[in-house]
Amino acid sequence: MRFVRYLIAISMVATVTLLSIIIATRYDSSQPYFSSESYWFAKSANIKEVRKTLTPYLAAELGEKNMSLTQPVFLRIFKEEAQLEVWKQKNGDYELFKTYDICSFSGGLGPKLKEGDRQAPEGFYQVTTRQLNPKSVNHLAFNLGFPNAFDKSNKRTGSFLMVHGNCLSAGCYAMTDKGMEEIYLLVENALLSGQASVDVHIFPFHMTETNMAIHANSRWLPFWRNLREGYSHFNDRGVPPRVSAAAKSYAFQ
Repeated sequence: MRFVRYLIAISMVATVTLLSIIIATRYDSSQPYFSSESYWFAKSANIKEVRKTLTPYLAAELGEKNMSLTQPVFLRIFKEEAQLEVWKQKNGDYELFKTYDICSFSGGLGPKLKEGDRQAPEGFYQVTTRQLNPKSVNHLAFNLGFPNAFDKSNKRTGSFLMVHGNCLSAGCYAMTDKGMEEIYLLVENALLSGQASVDVHIFPFHMTETNMAIHANSRWLPFWRNLREGYSHFNDRGVPPRVSAAAKSYAFQ
């Protein structure tokens, strides 16, 4: 009997310890931990059911704009506005298909610097089929590919930076489950239709003259000026630039 009580006591201590570690490493008062889409209620999506149910709806919605699921896709994320834009290639240029509200992201304006800083990244990333994760516990996900060549040249560290569902972020961009299902299928279909990689451009805000002036005193202004080159390239030409890293900066063609 004493042995049974001993085992129960050890189990209780282990449970309390585990919960304490989870709360200490994942808790953020700004995040909806106890909502129906929180970390505590995280669940994987049934991707087969999502494809079956949502594909006809998306195809019809795209068809209304003379677009299709097979056309190349391009994503832009804006932190301050908490928006994710999905663009579709149409007649050579890209046209905006839909804008989704970002449910949650952690950290503030500015780039991710190191593992564990809970900062969502800014910069230019690419997603391939290898980075898709239909079994994610966060209701579908794709890895942004952080750190990229630019991040590495600036000695920035981090891993598993995603766009995913579940509405909860610890350095990622979290969407509602419904929004993520649509975004995931749009990216997946474009990749499976021959697009080698999907560009994902992440900005602190829409990089207008006004917004740049508002943030003129930020320590990140030189970095943001570099990001703005890529932002302006797309706005001016209608196609995403080819991005590379040179001399610890982004370069665009």
